[in-house]
Amino acid sequence: MSVTGKRMRKNPHGWMLAAVLLLAAAGLLAVHSHQTAAVPPEEPAQEEPSVTVIPAEPELPEEPVEEEPVPEEPWGPVAESAPVDDSYFDDAVFIGDSRTVGMYEYGGLEETSTFYASTGLTIYKMFDSKIVAVPGQKKKITVEEALSEKQFAKIYLMIGINEMGTGTVESFMKAYGEAVQHLQQLQPDAVIYLQAIMKVTTERSGQGDYITNEGIEARNEEIAKLADDEKIYYLDVNPLICDETGGMVASYTYDGVHLKAQYIPIWLDFLKEHAVE
Repeated sequence: MSVTGKRMRKNPHGWMLAAVLLLAAAGLLAVHSHQTAAVPPEEPAQEEPSVTVIPAEPELPEEPVEEEPVPEEPWGPVAESAPVDDSYFDDAVFIGDSRTVGMYEYGGLEETSTFYASTGLTIYKMFDSKIVAVPGQKKKITVEEALSEKQFAKIYLMIGINEMGTGTVESFMKAYGEAVQHLQQLQPDAVIYLQAIMKVTTERSGQGDYITNEGIEARNEEIAKLADDEKIYYLDVNPLICDETGGMVASYTYDGVHLKAQYIPIWLDFLKEHAVE
């Protein structure tokens, strides 16, 4: 039996298109699955811990810085003033060695003032030496006893030349300082005038023994430091009796150490012009 008519052809592109669509769908599904797996589930938000703020300690005020005190300069000699007359020395006592003996003998104050002076007197034996005459008696008493029996308003001390060959400046000043303190104990109301040790002539100073102007100057510098310009004063007559070499004027002395009688008034006038009222 014969069949007559046209044979149906298969479409070669149809199956290819279906395959492409199928592959595309599979790819989209794979991508979606990958993205879904890669994104982790969101964690619940955690609360931040509370922070306690501690207030800062208040700043303490800075302590004031104390400035170091400026060291005071040693007191200088008593300033020159209008001269006093001899009556100023009515209630004064002069204590010293042979130089003060010269003031007693040639200064004109022997009837006005009191003198406890002796040749060879030293600071070391000043209070123990029996050099004070007792009126109406032949015996003599010590300076310590005399100062204990009578009070004075002024004390003039000139001592130190005889000690030049003994000890050092330090040992001398230790004894000198203690003597001044003891004078204050015995005479609490008195003004004390510490007189610089008189220098010797430049020739005498250069003889090579223990008496030198350098040694005298070293002691005078320390004596000046004891003055307080209240109860203790420092007096230095050396500028008036020394020449350009720094030593005592040669014509003012008979032995290079002691003033001649006619030059004692230079010393006395100096005391009158440097008195504390």
